[in-house]
Amino acid sequence: MPVIHRSSYPGAPRYLYNGHLQTIVPSALRKVKGVVYERERLELPDGDFLDLDWVDRGSQRLVLLTHGLEGDSRRHYMLGTAKLFGRAGWDVLAWNCRSCSGEMNRTFRLYNHGEIGDIAAVIHHALRTKRYEEVVLVGYSMGGNITMKYLGVHGREVPDVIRRGVAFSAPADLRASAAILDRPSNRFYKQRFLSKLSRKVLLKAAQYPGSLDVSRLGTIGLWRDFDEAFSAALGGYLDADDFYAQASALNYLAGIQVPVLLANALNDPILTPECAPYVLAEQHPHFFLETPATGGHVGFLVPGDEHTWAERRALQFVREKI
Repeated sequence: MPVIHRSSYPGAPRYLYNGHLQTIVPSALRKVKGVVYERERLELPDGDFLDLDWVDRGSQRLVLLTHGLEGDSRRHYMLGTAKLFGRAGWDVLAWNCRSCSGEMNRTFRLYNHGEIGDIAAVIHHALRTKRYEEVVLVGYSMGGNITMKYLGVHGREVPDVIRRGVAFSAPADLRASAAILDRPSNRFYKQRFLSKLSRKVLLKAAQYPGSLDVSRLGTIGLWRDFDEAFSAALGGYLDADDFYAQASALNYLAGIQVPVLLANALNDPILTPECAPYVLAEQHPHFFLETPATGGHVGFLVPGDEHTWAERRALQFVREKI
């Protein structure tokens, strides 16, 4: 069954000797050059917009990339994947979630881990405006959760040209992922996310006066407090529990009908074992699970290689005969 017990990841450079370094160093220092996007603005039926960044080579194959929490199309892993697939002859569509392209979105809602209507709109637009014979979806962190939830919810109803899905460092169980952020060792990540998201909460409150109680920003203790006060409201959920239940890809993986690879490192500092469902993978004919011993969170650097293992693994997986 599709549990990959021996990962092909050779391990990080020696100086990156733990999961925190393997996470932080690529995020802070890695630079990817040579990717030139063409931006398109997609207007949505609800009056909002999404900014799409293309590498259009006139190919009949498309890779659609989805970024992580508070990321965008310029994150190193997005650029690295775009560069690798572009060199291999693919068109690339790296889309930016609402509010993540450098301009605040118009509507009250923000993006979230469980929002799959927007990725569906992007896919529909790409297939309506261009003629693709093969489409694959690749997502990192939150983007991996979105990718898997989309494929699980829509099952056999996904467009026929969508052939594969790939997710790296995906928080498939959001309740567990929220709880692990509260560990003292993860204070850096928690504060970084809270700082960025709090700025957006304040901007959204200014756009829609009286819609949010921003005083609650000063009372955030657990990450769940933020989800209860703001993630739920901005995502259209009843409360944090409803958000975790509806947004977690884990609850929809059984519906996947195309080959999907989930690769989560065992030393990922902000993921838990619940995010790597071995039992499901052992029983599901289309869900492949790979758990490298190391790699951190969206890290996976390889000594002497301009591309990460994740980027090369994604291309390898979509080429495999399954």
